[in-house]
Amino acid sequence: MPEPIRVRGSVVVPDAELVWRFSRSSGPGGQHVNTSDSKVELRFDLASTGALPEVWRERALERLAGRLADGRVLVVQASEFRSQWRNREAAAARLSALLTEACAPPPKARRATKPSRGMVERRLFNKKHRSDVKQGRRAPRGGE
Repeated sequence: MPEPIRVRGSVVVPDAELVWRFSRSSGPGGQHVNTSDSKVELRFDLASTGALPEVWRERALERLAGRLADGRVLVVQASEFRSQWRNREAAAARLSALLTEACAPPPKARRATKPSRGMVERRLFNKKHRSDVKQGRRAPRGGE
């Protein structure tokens, strides 16, 4: 791969830690499609990598637990293109996006706030106004 798989900032996954596998894509195609190995499977051993800082690795293992094969290997597949090269690029981009999202710090905790007094009063005024409008549409009671 000409472009390294970048996780965040200057952290890059080395090519030595990636395992590429190629096979025939399923689906329709022409004469060439049945003989070329265009489907790409990219495997990355997340549990034993030294490329990621320890905190990021633990965070990624926790967040990607449902996607990991054998609880340690992240597998990404790409077969949407007819060209193996473009499928390689797609798989690398997918792996990069997954790792970037999984290693991101958790969002800041929401600080509970309460609505301002004016906002509460406006909301109640609008509710009362709407109620009065709908009340005016009703037929008078008693059938006079």
